[in-house]
Amino acid sequence: MKRKLFAALVAAASVLGLSACAPQGDDELVIYVGRSETLIQPLIDQYIAESGVNVQVRYAGSAELAAQILEEGGNSPADVFMAQDAGALAAVSKAGFLQVMDQDLLNLVSAEYRAQDGTWLGVSGRVRVFNYDPDKVTELPTSVMDLAGPEWKGRVGIAPTNSSFQAFVTAMIQIEGEAATLDWLVAMKENGVIYDKNSAILEAVETGQVDAGLINHYYWYAKGAEVGFENLNTEIAAFESLDVGNLRNVAGVGILSDDPKAKAFVEFLLSETAQLYFVNETSEYPLIQGVEPLPGLTPLDQIPAPEFDLNDLEALEETLKLIRAAGLI
Repeated sequence: MKRKLFAALVAAASVLGLSACAPQGDDELVIYVGRSETLIQPLIDQYIAESGVNVQVRYAGSAELAAQILEEGGNSPADVFMAQDAGALAAVSKAGFLQVMDQDLLNLVSAEYRAQDGTWLGVSGRVRVFNYDPDKVTELPTSVMDLAGPEWKGRVGIAPTNSSFQAFVTAMIQIEGEAATLDWLVAMKENGVIYDKNSAILEAVETGQVDAGLINHYYWYAKGAEVGFENLNTEIAAFESLDVGNLRNVAGVGILSDDPKAKAFVEFLLSETAQLYFVNETSEYPLIQGVEPLPGLTPLDQIPAPEFDLNDLEALEETLKLIRAAGLI
């Protein structure tokens, strides 16, 4: 059953960045990272410099690495799994491969952003947003479900293979129902323009290739910090209150081994140093008390997001079936 859960993704996992991890010894910490190497490696380098720990990293997509862990089972060399979203962590937790974290770690993060059973926790927050060109989109949709309308044909950038999109669809299944979600996905087969990641969607909207796109908020903020917000051609907006298009999610971490260095690394991710890195370098929300988000960002607890338990994002297999049935992957 564990092997079957992500069987369709295992082959991809074997080729996506896994060569970054050399054979490990007892003095090494092995981390599987389902986020961009350019974003995360500087933070890991800082941890290495501060701790003196020899760290080996495997980079790939979060779903691919979850598949790899399920395939490896109890023989996985990984000590820590860093994922782009809660869904991949919840799936590995459901399979029984994540350890329950110490309460002192769990207490650093609000219960809303960690597993009910204590097997994973968020380290940075993000929100789904509607990215659009105001010259081409003069009337904003009130719901992400509105994008299924014929007036949006060929106008919306989406990334069906991206774990953030898949987590959003998983939440849609829970909130709107399977039938409505499949209808929306089928419509997006007609209306959507497919990209492989959020940054590509933002670039497409910025350069006029599409009128709008569904992304995580921090891509837009990072782009604005890079080129100047006054030089951006696009804006971002939320949908109506409680709409699934406003989903709050987290990038998070789980521990797979009893190596004390694994706990120490998680402690580092929840330190003021790392939390400020997520704020200043990746434009994400901090998840510990005492660290403020970027100026101008709506506080995370004020986002008009739906009431949703991030633990329910583990149902990835059902999500992938619907996305495939719609012909999006």
